[in-house]
Amino acid sequence: MMRREIRIGTRASALALWQANWVKSELEKRCPGMIATLTKIKTTGDKILDVPLAKVGGKGLFTKEIEEALLRKEVDIAVHSMKDVPTDFPAGLHLACITEREDVRDALISNGDKLKELKEGAIIGTSSLRRQTQLCHYRPDLKMEMLRGNVETRIRKQKEGQYDAVILAAAGVKRLGLADNVSEYISVDISIPAIGQGALGIECSIDDKEVNELISFFNHYETSVSVRAERALLKRLEGGCQVPIAGYSTVADGKITLRGLVGSIDGKRIVKDTVEGNAVDYERIGAELGERLLSMGGKEILEEVYGRAF
Repeated sequence: MMRREIRIGTRASALALWQANWVKSELEKRCPGMIATLTKIKTTGDKILDVPLAKVGGKGLFTKEIEEALLRKEVDIAVHSMKDVPTDFPAGLHLACITEREDVRDALISNGDKLKELKEGAIIGTSSLRRQTQLCHYRPDLKMEMLRGNVETRIRKQKEGQYDAVILAAAGVKRLGLADNVSEYISVDISIPAIGQGALGIECSIDDKEVNELISFFNHYETSVSVRAERALLKRLEGGCQVPIAGYSTVADGKITLRGLVGSIDGKRIVKDTVEGNAVDYERIGAELGERLLSMGGKEILEEVYGRAF
């Protein structure tokens, strides 16, 4: 007999709720008569808004409390932005599926100027070290200032004149119907995206066969392989979502192309490379690119960022 209800764990931001409601809607369309409910959960990353994420430290800042609810069986599945998901999972849980990707690029929100047109010394709002290192490399004159908060808050602060521009993930801006605010979608040749950017992940208990089967249709093969390759790169570099590491993979005709980057926070030192191969070898390709970046100077950069031997 088919289950009548599935409980979805989610953060409470507008973007997280859009994502969870999309999963709810797709499930209810697929399984008429089943009700999907949302359980809003506040994570560490939601509670600490006055400190850069890189200084908060640790992994799972936006997932840990939701995973704890999964383990207590208070929810059946968790919906995450893939760029927030650590490479390791608590015992008993796994990443069951990865949905088709939205736009992977970063979006510039300014008073109409494109990135190259911003005035000298323009103040850019971002909390991402990945964005900071790449933008400083492209435009060393730009001034980076910390900006935390949800998508709407960041856009409002730019409109109020607190920043000349802010940088956000294009996927979130588009999902919330706020794309009219975007002055430029930044090419991945200038700003390689975060690991998993633009994709959603659905996490659940490994042992719950019924739930695993129920949600399996969400998995998008090309996106899943691409994101898992990027995550293998991140794992080799021992990174979380708050370090100056970038990775972006594409899959076509059974082949995968993975590009990656490690950079110093000031953007003065950047190492990047690309590895190609068979898509089925995505884990090996991710680890291989990680090794290459470390040997090219990434090791020394990350030792400075992490403040320890690597």
